[in-house]
Amino acid sequence: MDAIKFVEEQFLKENTFPEFRPGDNVAVSVEIVEGDKKRTQVFRGDVIQIKGSGRSKTFTVRKMSNGVGVERIFPLASPSISDIKVLKRGKVRRAKLYYLRELVGKKARIKEKAFTKKN
Repeated sequence: MDAIKFVEEQFLKENTFPEFRPGDNVAVSVEIVEGDKKRTQVFRGDVIQIKGSGRSKTFTVRKMSNGVGVERIFPLASPSISDIKVLKRGKVRRAKLYYLRELVGKKARIKEKAFTKKN
């Protein structure tokens, strides 16, 4: 076994986050520290990429705020992330959705994946 992977496994905390993919609409709850106060802030948007593996795995969430696109990169192993909720599953055919940066309005929407209920 590789020494780096061994050390990563020792320090990697167990996250109980749901599985999500690029194109999914997620709400990431992040703990913000302002002075001596702590509060939780929710960042809602679409996952446009997932990058890396193990402890260095990150994901990028993009949202529109007052007509301006805002992207935020979150490390998956970050202790400041308290919760991730998958709001919608997206129907996309790519792993990196950088093309959404140039799209405006209704064209920038991602279709929702239809679920079939299995018995």
